[in-house]
Amino acid sequence: MKKILFLVLIMVVCGVGGLIPVSALGGAHDFDFAIGTWKTHIRRLSGSSWIELNGTVVTRPVWGGKAQLEEISADGPSGHFEGMNLFLFNPSSGQWSLNWSSSADGTLGVPSVGSFKDGVGEFYDQETIDGRSVLVRGVWSDITATTHRFVQANSYDGGKTWEPNFIAEKTLISHVPSIATEPVGIVSHDFDFDFGTWNMHMRRLRHPLTDSASWFEMSGITTTSAVWGGKANLAEVSGDGPYGHLEILALRLYNPLSHQWSISFASSGAGVLSVPCVGEFRDGVGEFIDQETYGDRTILVRFKIGSRGGGAAWSEQAFSNDGGKTWETNWINEYKKD
Repeated sequence: MKKILFLVLIMVVCGVGGLIPVSALGGAHDFDFAIGTWKTHIRRLSGSSWIELNGTVVTRPVWGGKAQLEEISADGPSGHFEGMNLFLFNPSSGQWSLNWSSSADGTLGVPSVGSFKDGVGEFYDQETIDGRSVLVRGVWSDITATTHRFVQANSYDGGKTWEPNFIAEKTLISHVPSIATEPVGIVSHDFDFDFGTWNMHMRRLRHPLTDSASWFEMSGITTTSAVWGGKANLAEVSGDGPYGHLEILALRLYNPLSHQWSISFASSGAGVLSVPCVGEFRDGVGEFIDQETYGDRTILVRFKIGSRGGGAAWSEQAFSNDGGKTWETNWINEYKKD
């Protein structure tokens, strides 16, 4: 329920070459072994035959270490391949969710969820492939200081047997994650005005959709940066107010096919990405809408963002329980740069 979840949350709480014992690192550090720049060799099942690709994988911590971002770039006989994976840790369950996107359409797939045990990470999700419901498993294994392996497999019989379809072998190039300096592929510049660090003032409606006129205020910092060669960006929000501390991560992905953006949110308390709200910019203002459950009602949620110029920007959230005929604004943000 993404943004609604955050509103409720704030009201309620405000050895080289040797195997690395991943489980000993603690859940929040399970993927620390992956940080760096890696050479990758990929075998990918296409129909009944395997194709091979070679490329680079860059993984770095984001959101103050509460998440990691993996960017993959590879080439093979069928052309160029790019993917991005956002790893989010859920402190409540001790599990990770892996959120995958391909540069072909800039949309998020079904999150794969799981954890590490005895140096092996297993992650599962359920997808529809060619009209059939399929279990998908991703396994991270053979982890050393300079190498590791990832295998994805599908099961068509409820997990009794597994058919591998994607195998990646990774070898360390550098412990330092490299950062792309030039945009790759189709890039939108709609959010360029938002890049950088901003001082943020927030006003929140205490009880939306109740004819309430009671608001409370928060202050904080938001930092927005381009990732994945400019095909996406991350906004990291930290704020404090009368109901405690708030931390939010927003992943914004550009879809080159629809020319739209999707925005998915996560809070540090939940550590999972929301279903995205989708929209586009017109006349310098971005408007994004999705459908959510709030209490016992299904409502529309709208998020807007834009620049005021001169080192100032704004955003707001609104709810509608009449199909978009009327909107009640319940969250107003003003941003300023020093």
